[in-house]
Amino acid sequence: MATLDFTPLYRSSIGFDQLPTLLAHALQRDETGFPPYNIEKVAEDHYRITLAVAGFSSDDIEIVSGHSKLTVRGKAKETGSGTYLHRGIAGRAFERQFDLAEYVEVTGATLENGLLEIALKRELPEALKPRSIPIGTTASDGQAVDGPSRPAALQAA
Repeated sequence: MATLDFTPLYRSSIGFDQLPTLLAHALQRDETGFPPYNIEKVAEDHYRITLAVAGFSSDDIEIVSGHSKLTVRGKAKETGSGTYLHRGIAGRAFERQFDLAEYVEVTGATLENGLLEIALKRELPEALKPRSIPIGTTASDGQAVDGPSRPAALQAA
């Protein structure tokens, strides 16, 4: 497997030091392909994960969100009745993990017609949202008008 050199990224970016770890973790996952899933961007900052979990009830599935990870586990109850001539509907236990970006939270989950839908939303804290900074003017007496005050060193100039 090829290694990636992130040195150019570190020269001009701050706070991306966890990116190599995240990529390595994603590449090392042992995915079985079960259950199949979709990840969909529903709207700006709204996402949906849909897993095909035929044969599982809501009591058979556990959804855990924490530490920037979403884990979905399923363990179907054994139905010992009947003799199968062909068993094509997978009912085996599974665990599927998803890495979540900062500020992405699970807002709900529904199970209908064998599809488990998990709703996610990215909600930036108000302090991190872009904001406009007003530019003030100074009156003839040196006091700021319609804007933030200037430092004393700049007012004397």
